[in-house]
Amino acid sequence: MKRYEALAARIGDEIGAGLLRPGDRLPSVRQASASHDLSPATVFQAYYLLERRGLVRARARSGYYVTATAPILPPEPEQASRPDGESRPVAVTELVFDILESATHREVVPLGSAFPSPLLFPLPKLGKALAASLPSLDPWSTVDDLTPGHLALRRQIALRYRIDGVVIDPDEIVVTNGALEALHLCLAAVSAPGDTVLIESPCFYACLQAVERHGLRAVEVATDPREGIDLAALAAAIVRHRPKALWLMSNFQNPLGASLVEAKKRELVALLARHRVPLIEDDVYAELYFGNRRPPLTKAFDNEGWVMHCSSFSKTLAPGYRVGWVAPGRFTREVARQKVMATLSTSLPAQMALARYLDKGGYDRHLRQLRLTLAAQRDDYTAAIGREFPKHTRVSRPGGGYFLWLELAQGIDALAIQRAAMALNISVAPGPMFSAGGAFGNCLRINTGHPLTARAESALETLGKLVRDAGREGV
Repeated sequence: MKRYEALAARIGDEIGAGLLRPGDRLPSVRQASASHDLSPATVFQAYYLLERRGLVRARARSGYYVTATAPILPPEPEQASRPDGESRPVAVTELVFDILESATHREVVPLGSAFPSPLLFPLPKLGKALAASLPSLDPWSTVDDLTPGHLALRRQIALRYRIDGVVIDPDEIVVTNGALEALHLCLAAVSAPGDTVLIESPCFYACLQAVERHGLRAVEVATDPREGIDLAALAAAIVRHRPKALWLMSNFQNPLGASLVEAKKRELVALLARHRVPLIEDDVYAELYFGNRRPPLTKAFDNEGWVMHCSSFSKTLAPGYRVGWVAPGRFTREVARQKVMATLSTSLPAQMALARYLDKGGYDRHLRQLRLTLAAQRDDYTAAIGREFPKHTRVSRPGGGYFLWLELAQGIDALAIQRAAMALNISVAPGPMFSAGGAFGNCLRINTGHPLTARAESALETLGKLVRDAGREGV
């Protein structure tokens, strides 16, 4: 994030929190320059950016003032999903592959991508960390830590757990090829083909693909677009179906952006422990929070080892390194055995580079800037959707991550919108990708992990027109 963007994000947060009220005058450019140790040109850029977002306006020979009314934002989704609660096999891979394979070229505007912009990550610094770590490589470490992972990296991961109030020994951590492998290993460790697992509704399509690959049956559980999974519905599904596991994202869920509050996390873990149901938690977005502190981990409430906590550096630091991990609790031995049978080990040089980078202390500084950037981009995209899409469009308000969930008018076919957009080199992720039963046919997921450039804004304008035209055709 550039310095003017960081200043604009800070002022925008103050406006959103009510610290700066409508009509308040911003510090003069000279005052802001002195107090923030920035050049006047940088402050001007920040004020111009805030003006473009509709948060402030300039008065001739007077300065910049907080606008009397904030930008009109689209309404939020209100209703929790209502799946039928039946157990069913999953077959989404062909649909997912068809959509993803069509959006892999650089000329395509990546609104449907699952990844943020690679320009957000300190790849040169990671390269230096890799180069510096290789000369010190102990040849025996290439076999000593083969399956569990590089000990120095596991120690760094364990340290970050301790910072979050969770005591996990490095020997309880298995390093994997991204979080996705960790999640697959967990499924394999606790289930067999034909078993039933519980999933959110909607859920990330990779979850559905994993269920399909392992020959499992899925039961979708009602999920609120703001508050996450419905615990009463979950309890009923556990009693009815006796599942082998629950696959869940408790923080900034993909695609909804929903998060469980601390009390619900505590209640969730207690519920699963009572019924002896493992929680396979996909927690790759927890570090991308926009508030003052990281959300508490479900693992913090896990006294009996039923939480299998999976995460990675792919969404926060090094997408191409494909380094993730799992803290599987009571299932550590089973997951480690699955790792041996699946891929045996994860790239040692990539692990060494990450361990060195974390040890040098640059990770948290990088995360602070990344969060500011993603929060500002969320606001930019939300405002743009409010301008370009029909007024009935509902848009989620995630407190972290980089996805927006759009509910279009009933009767609009998101798959048709996706095909029409793809013909114009615009990728989007249609709702049926996120459901075992093909639900959410009038929904879209939009990636906000890339800057809202003129090209991206034009793509949103085009999408809005496609949606508007589809609505007229359905009348």
